[in-house]
Amino acid sequence: MDSARKLSTIYSRGQQNSAGGDVSLRRRLPRILVVDDNPNTMMLMRDLLSSRGYDVVAVPDALQAEAEIMRRLPDLILSDVIMPGKSGYEFCRELKDNSATRLIPVVLITGLSEREDRVRGIEAGADDFLSKPIFPEELFARVKSLIKLKEFTDELETAESVLCTLGLSVESRDPYTEGHCERLAENASNLGRHLLLDEDEIIALRRGGYLHDLGKIAVPDEILKKGANLTPEEWMVMKRHPVTGENICRPLKSLRLVLPIIRNHHEHFNGSGYPDALQGREIPLLARILQVVDVYDALRTARPYKPALSHEQAAITMRDEARTGLWDEELVSEYFSMLEKQRQVA
Repeated sequence: MDSARKLSTIYSRGQQNSAGGDVSLRRRLPRILVVDDNPNTMMLMRDLLSSRGYDVVAVPDALQAEAEIMRRLPDLILSDVIMPGKSGYEFCRELKDNSATRLIPVVLITGLSEREDRVRGIEAGADDFLSKPIFPEELFARVKSLIKLKEFTDELETAESVLCTLGLSVESRDPYTEGHCERLAENASNLGRHLLLDEDEIIALRRGGYLHDLGKIAVPDEILKKGANLTPEEWMVMKRHPVTGENICRPLKSLRLVLPIIRNHHEHFNGSGYPDALQGREIPLLARILQVVDVYDALRTARPYKPALSHEQAAITMRDEARTGLWDEELVSEYFSMLEKQRQVA
């Protein structure tokens, strides 16, 4: 398992703890990682911050810092810029490029005073700077501010975790859809990578896998579990769930890229879908991606009113339906191209 996957696993466990773990975990001391090859500076910062009640770990280089991060994610990282091996700029850039660590605030500590050095730090994604020599009151003020920012970020992510859990609770109401959300999250994000989308869009696709049917929480069991042959009145109730789900998630700005997925994943390329009767590329790309994955999963899953199709049967069905105007034909083709590559690797 590579470093990014290890960090993602640790991050996921941390999310589970924050959403539903022991109270003592949520009340733990903020953890600060200090990275500096100068032992005097490293020990000074460790002692100063420990005196203020923080849980501090100090290491001399980026390599050991990465090992500490894999062991347990910190709430704040204070890193020297000029170090043997990987520089603080490189270390910071890698942290900010990794979805598992990019929300951890990073403060770069440097004796360099040129504007170009600050610009390099900003380009690397640094959240703040400290200049040497370090003054305790400035250190305390910046750390306190960034720890508070991290707490706000964690609260938002906990709210997202709760919504994802609600999405799974909707799935659990129907025993025939067990594992559906997890499969959609995995396959949609894989298709996003296959299409070379940026990381924010891939994260949105993963979240969309869990949240796309959240609005079904307002659909009565007798309609939700009926599955087929809905009356016109029942169908109208069912068709409201995308808008309901969007309204539930709208207050969280961090889900802004997910909202179009939730609202528009039941649109059809020919305009016959709902709730907005969008046509073609009026349907947001991320919604079209999740839609393709969702249809495939539905075809491959047995329901009381239909058997599961084989992979080959599902491919024929989806390509035929895409030609008639239901789905994005290009995305259907790309999805099966991706699945074929995965099968060859396996």
